[in-house]
Amino acid sequence: MITFLCCITFLIAGFFTYGRFVERKLFHVNPERQTPCYRMRDGVDYEPMKTWRVYIIQFLNIAGLGPIFGAILGAAYGPMAYLWITLGCVFMGAVHDFFSGMLSVRSNGRSMPVVVGQYLGSGARKFMNVFLAFTLIGIGCSFVTGPADLLNNMLPVSKLFWVIVIFAYYILATMLPINKIIGRIYPVFGMLLLFMALAVSGAMIYRFANGSLPMLELSADSFRNFHAQPEKFRLFPMLFVVISCGAISGFHSTQTPMMARCLENEKDGRKVFYGAMITEGIVAMIWATAAINYFGGPDGLNAAATAGSTPAIIVNTICNDWLGKVGAVLAVLGVVLCPITSGDTAFRSLRLMLGDALKLNQVPIRNRLVLALPIFLVAAFCCMMDFTVLWNYVGIGNQIVACVMLWTFAKYLSRTWKHLFLSIPATFLTYVCVSYFMMAPHVNGGLALNPAVGYIVAGAIALAAFVTFNLYSVKRQAAKRIRRTA
Repeated sequence: MITFLCCITFLIAGFFTYGRFVERKLFHVNPERQTPCYRMRDGVDYEPMKTWRVYIIQFLNIAGLGPIFGAILGAAYGPMAYLWITLGCVFMGAVHDFFSGMLSVRSNGRSMPVVVGQYLGSGARKFMNVFLAFTLIGIGCSFVTGPADLLNNMLPVSKLFWVIVIFAYYILATMLPINKIIGRIYPVFGMLLLFMALAVSGAMIYRFANGSLPMLELSADSFRNFHAQPEKFRLFPMLFVVISCGAISGFHSTQTPMMARCLENEKDGRKVFYGAMITEGIVAMIWATAAINYFGGPDGLNAAATAGSTPAIIVNTICNDWLGKVGAVLAVLGVVLCPITSGDTAFRSLRLMLGDALKLNQVPIRNRLVLALPIFLVAAFCCMMDFTVLWNYVGIGNQIVACVMLWTFAKYLSRTWKHLFLSIPATFLTYVCVSYFMMAPHVNGGLALNPAVGYIVAGAIALAAFVTFNLYSVKRQAAKRIRRTA
């Protein structure tokens, strides 16, 4: 319990300390600067919303089931998951989300490929447009078939019926103005997700207090891999990819422009973007702790997973046992509604991204239809495919996007030494991504190199990126000094 409480305290303190440092010393928000929701208000995508509403929508946009399922899968590696969630969220994930949101605000609410293009060039912009399009289609389709299967198990009509129902909702949420569906129902769903996490946390604390739930603490023995197949699923880099939502996830950068177009004042950026990620980290910490301790430790959690308990089954089991009938309802809402709310914003953000790429005015309904129809035709075709293999790469896809975004933000700060607060995390994530491809265990994935070779090659590439970027930064700083003295 001491570990759990310390981690939660660190996350909250991070919002008030490191978050304020990022806001004031690295980015320099300007409360007097008019935001895009007023300057470009169109009643469709650019629409002012109250800060609390933007925050809760942003939280649900970036969360879904990520901080629940990812945290449970990551907990199989042991208590090291606690450290990655806590440190990763404060120093990497929340910073990534804040810069994603605020640079989008400064770029008139444009999507991330536009922002990347401004700082890394047109080649990087084109890469991000293509890579993110495939990623968002994959995420959106996965969040059609998954909930459809669950709904058909509960109310057996036919999977096709539920696919059509979910697609119909996605089309409406993608096409209609932001304040018609998302702005109205997302705050309710977001509060349900928060209530679910807080209820599980309260039940866990209560059981610890009455002695019925021993809780594993961080110790010297914790710094090892507890996974049932440690030779195949190595602690590094697998843990840092499995837990993306809750620590750092590039998917979040595709979602922030939606709320960047609704933010009323730059001074609220830390509350919305940094704060929503901290909230997601707290949710992930709750579920990682609950999963480990419910089964008596990571060994018990791995045994349950080996016996066939998926994250959805684990969520259902914990909620039913600890929260009774209320828990059963929460579990259903969680495993069905949360992925749907990630799917619809995946498609909506893809529409916005394509509109920015094609420079197409999205106020006329016909223009939105021109963009949305091809998206959903491709998605409908892809839903007939097996996404098991593709889903294995969603995590690394998230981290590749996050890696590109961190280097983009470092470039934004490259005229001063402050870029180190972004370039060091970017270097670390580069090391994670490259080592993953060197040793990934998935079929036809990774180079299956000897771990020592994989770590050395990944380290050399990450170090080369860091040194090259710093040489570039020093050159820019020198040019800046020359201009000042000229």
